[in-house]
Amino acid sequence: MAKSPQRSIKSRASLAGHPLHPVMIHFPVAALMALVASDLAFWYTSDPFWTRTGLWLAGVGAFGGWIASVAGIIDLVTVKRIRRLITGWSHAIVAVVMLSLASFNWLLRLNDPSAIMPWGLTVSLITGGLIALAGWLGGQLVYEHAVGVDVDD
Repeated sequence: MAKSPQRSIKSRASLAGHPLHPVMIHFPVAALMALVASDLAFWYTSDPFWTRTGLWLAGVGAFGGWIASVAGIIDLVTVKRIRRLITGWSHAIVAVVMLSLASFNWLLRLNDPSAIMPWGLTVSLITGGLIALAGWLGGQLVYEHAVGVDVDD
C-alpha cells in the first residue's frame, strides 16, 4: 500500500523559515546529559570539582530548556495541525515534566552542593531518560508528521 503524500506543517516560531525550537534545544540537552556524566564522575571520585560543574550544567540545562520551550509552546498553541497531534501534546507534557525536574535539580544543588548523592544523581538519571523520550517524540513530529520541514512534492 502506497503512503499518501504528506504536507509539511510550518512553524510559526521561525526565523527566515527555519523553526527555532529545534535550533535552541541542542545546548540545554547537551548540558543536562553532561550533568549525568558529571554526577557519575562525582560518585566515582568524590572530587568537589564535579559539584561545581554539576551546578552550572543543571542551571544552563534548565534555564536554556525553558527558553527553548517558548518556541515549542508558540508552535503548539498557534498551529492548529500541531495542536491536533497527540504526539505534539505528549512531547510537550514530557518536556514540561523533564524541565521541572531539571529546575528542581538545580535548586537542590544551589542550596546544598553535596545533595548530588543520592538525590541529585537520581533526578539527573530520570531527567536523562525523559530527555530521550522527549527527543524520540520530537523526532516523531518531524519525521512522521513533517513538523517544521519542507516535504518535496
